[in-house]
Amino acid sequence: MTMGALAPPPAFAASGPDTVQQGLNALVHPDGPPGALASVTDRDGRTRNYTAGVGDLATGSKVPRDGRVRIGSNTKTFTAVVVLQLVGEGKIRLDDPVDTYLPGLVRGDGIDGRRITVRHLLQQTSGLPNYSNYLGEEVRYFAPRELVDIALRHKSGFDPGKKWEYSNTNYVLAGLIVEKVTRHPLAEEMDRRIIKRIGLRHTYFPSPGDATVRGPHPKGYYQDSAGGPLTDITEIDPSWGWAAGQLISTTSDLDRFFGELLRGHLLRPAQLAEMRGATRPADKTFGPGARYGLGLVSKPLPCDDGIYWGHGGSFPGYETRGGATDDGRAANVAVTVQLSDEASRKRVDSVVETALCR
Repeated sequence: MTMGALAPPPAFAASGPDTVQQGLNALVHPDGPPGALASVTDRDGRTRNYTAGVGDLATGSKVPRDGRVRIGSNTKTFTAVVVLQLVGEGKIRLDDPVDTYLPGLVRGDGIDGRRITVRHLLQQTSGLPNYSNYLGEEVRYFAPRELVDIALRHKSGFDPGKKWEYSNTNYVLAGLIVEKVTRHPLAEEMDRRIIKRIGLRHTYFPSPGDATVRGPHPKGYYQDSAGGPLTDITEIDPSWGWAAGQLISTTSDLDRFFGELLRGHLLRPAQLAEMRGATRPADKTFGPGARYGLGLVSKPLPCDDGIYWGHGGSFPGYETRGGATDDGRAANVAVTVQLSDEASRKRVDSVVETALCR
């Protein structure tokens, strides 16, 4: 298993308009996202970056190439990797109850942390209510345990292991387990174990109270409905996402992250196999044919009967979709509006698929 940070892959020059650029251009239109970004990495590790549209509606400036965006639920894969690294080190066991690490914390109507395992959390099969369904329009700092408390005021959706249902609460609890076991902040563990280790130069976990996006970035916009007015929502307290969605990164760093993960440079073989194994159908959340492992999603490709592995993220102002294949290809696309309908997400997915299939 590779331990040190790796040098970033060389960029290769564009040879004129291609299908990825055409697809990215089509995502940007007056009724939708004002800006879009993409990074595509080939089997040899060469990365090409693309942009389309406008990065700032107020100034008309261009989208910065490989600019930083809020990557939302892609954060879950980072959290799952840290947990699985600790499993490989013998500090966490996947089939231990949550109560082993957070005794007495997880209790509610039909909810018992003695029956929910770490695996249930990572696999999204715990039955825990999704706290983000109950936050309303309030924008402020939320402590992780406060997010858990919000979820626990509501009834369990099903018995642990009986169904698959997406819940941010699962990953906040996973982050709390990391902090309990390591006695370090989750952000520090992520930085040391993943970000620095594989050289993600533009990825960071915002510190408490930091509502900005540091470095070159396109503005992110809120749109109440398709064709509605766009409001700049770039600066927002991201704490409500925490271990489930707080990270900031670039599409090229996401290419690198998912590529290095699949190559075995972040997890031991047994833990990578756990992450990819025993997947559950996740079509409702991730589209036709999608399956959810332990913080990692497989999706079918329209070419060669293949699949790719990633996650995707939705956060106010930004939507990111993408992943990597086992043979070294990777592609990630971001748009500067959080998408609210499946048709829009499919259009972004189609650009990812075009990039991975060409």
